[in-house]
Amino acid sequence: MSEEAKKNTYSADSIQALEGIEHVRKRPSMYIGDVGVRGLHHLVYEVVDNSIDEAMGGHCNSIKVTINEDNSISVEDNGRGIPVDHHKKEGVSALEVVMTKIGAGGKFDKDSYKVSGGLHGVGVSVVNALSTHLQATVYRDGTIWQQEYERGKAMYPVKSIGETDLRGTVVTFRPDPEIFTQSVEYMYDTLAGRMRELAYLNKGVRISITDKREKDDKGEFVHEEFYSEEGLKEFIKFLDGNREPLIQSVISMEGEKNDIPVEVAMVYNTSYTENLHSYVNNINTHEGGTHLSGFRRGLTTTLKKYADASGMLDKIKFEVQGDDFREGLTAIVSVKVAEPQFEGQTKTKLGNREVSAAVSQAVSEMLTDYLEEHPDDAKIIVQKVILAAQARHAATKAREMVQRKTVMSIGGLPGKLSDCSEQDPTKCEVFLVEGDSAGGTAKQGRDRNFQAILPLRGKILNVEKAMQHKVFENEEIKNIYTALGVTIGTEDDSKALNLEKLRYHKVVIMCDADVDGSHIETLILTFFFRYMRELIEGGHVYIATPPLYLVKKGNKKRYAWNNKERDEIAESFSGNVSIQRYKGLGEMNAEQLWDTTMNPEFRTLRQVTIDNATESDRIFSMLMGDEVPPRREFIEKNAVYANIDV
Repeated sequence: MSEEAKKNTYSADSIQALEGIEHVRKRPSMYIGDVGVRGLHHLVYEVVDNSIDEAMGGHCNSIKVTINEDNSISVEDNGRGIPVDHHKKEGVSALEVVMTKIGAGGKFDKDSYKVSGGLHGVGVSVVNALSTHLQATVYRDGTIWQQEYERGKAMYPVKSIGETDLRGTVVTFRPDPEIFTQSVEYMYDTLAGRMRELAYLNKGVRISITDKREKDDKGEFVHEEFYSEEGLKEFIKFLDGNREPLIQSVISMEGEKNDIPVEVAMVYNTSYTENLHSYVNNINTHEGGTHLSGFRRGLTTTLKKYADASGMLDKIKFEVQGDDFREGLTAIVSVKVAEPQFEGQTKTKLGNREVSAAVSQAVSEMLTDYLEEHPDDAKIIVQKVILAAQARHAATKAREMVQRKTVMSIGGLPGKLSDCSEQDPTKCEVFLVEGDSAGGTAKQGRDRNFQAILPLRGKILNVEKAMQHKVFENEEIKNIYTALGVTIGTEDDSKALNLEKLRYHKVVIMCDADVDGSHIETLILTFFFRYMRELIEGGHVYIATPPLYLVKKGNKKRYAWNNKERDEIAESFSGNVSIQRYKGLGEMNAEQLWDTTMNPEFRTLRQVTIDNATESDRIFSMLMGDEVPPRREFIEKNAVYANIDV
């Protein structure tokens, strides 16, 4: 048989039998979701989940996460310590089994852990497989035990290295750059956000994070410690810190219903958005599921019953709907399920039917008690519901106008839209460009085959502070809906977006690289987050990165995207160089804009993702809400431009 024939033959020899560590390294995305930045951080969460399991079992109250100088990660807890005794079946230490065998671990033994955290439940062995080096140190029964591994394989048998009065486990690992080719650098803020979240979800557990790569003003390593005595009640106060409260108290409950631990906290504010966050075994189920359905049903039924009995709805000529009860509501639902069944596109939608009734009953009892004990708050909430219902009727007309325009033929597209000729949405991209001037340049510079341009006039509406009907009446927002071809959900689920007719699979926000441009970028992202979140979750939203400088010397020219690049290029050119600072997209000609920002071969697009929905919610409400002090503090900490007027 010829070499070519051998290549094309599909036989038993073609099937690679990969087991354990080898399979994880061959197909890492099957175990951690992806090998990008999100997957890199997921490694830390897997190790921390083991410590959280110990805490949920009542065996641990301290977890310390450290980003070391070499970008390795250490996770230390004061739990019972991973068992090190001889494993009869495997013939090696139990520690080595846990660290090297995929699917091994105490969380599969119901006597060890009633409920365990983690979405994939793949365990520390997967982290080990995807690390160049991992060291496990166990403090147990008066002895310090240790074992090291290279890419998932033990370097030596578990050994005793001393005596101790401590107990617990320390795992230190360094992610493998052969697997994580995009980056092996950890982002402190991302990890700190998740540790804060875990502290609220597991009250009484002290969780700290230290970054040994960076020092603060006092010359000490950057460090934060998170601890919560009230759990979700404190979480709600943190999330809603930038919103004006409608009622002063946080409504909360904690207990077991049908053997399912349920914890709920909620509060009403003066905003027009609904912010529901749900968790199963500490995992943020951003696609919702049965626990969220149970919450909505319990809330609507109980509030409607109270409102009807109060007589406040007697003058309303139309039916109050579920959405009306949730306007201005921030709520967190957390359940612990022994055997969760996950569904949905990203496996973060809970499918266990028994959870719905448990949460619904818990919420109903909690609300009934609160409304009876706080009649003034009850009246304020019902008044808010009535206002929401009236606004919804106004929004319906505006929504129908958008809907009619959206479903019309090509002739119904916005006049400002310069469409592309390609008909396959997966190959098409649309640039939302700041201003008519830059829009004109982009139209000249684009590839008309697959790139469309939609110029936006000025700053779009700040949807964080606008009623829903005002959002749908806004001309620029109507143009975005119409150009994208998406349809808005039903009144019962106003945030559902139908992406089946999405006309472009890349939606690129392209603004000036200055303060105003960043503000417009944030306004558009706020709109997408509040009204088109499915677009972000589907991976369709990107931000273009135009250069800040053009450095020239004679015939030589290079672009720079930051001050450091500018200085390095200028130094490499040596002598007298000319540096042009681009204040806006309009200062570039069509060829320059194509070369630097629009050409798929050379451009840099930043994909917008939601790693932490609760943190995203908090930041958008802070940046675009009414409270100035927290916004000023955030901008001063994160700004890349000087002289910002808040």
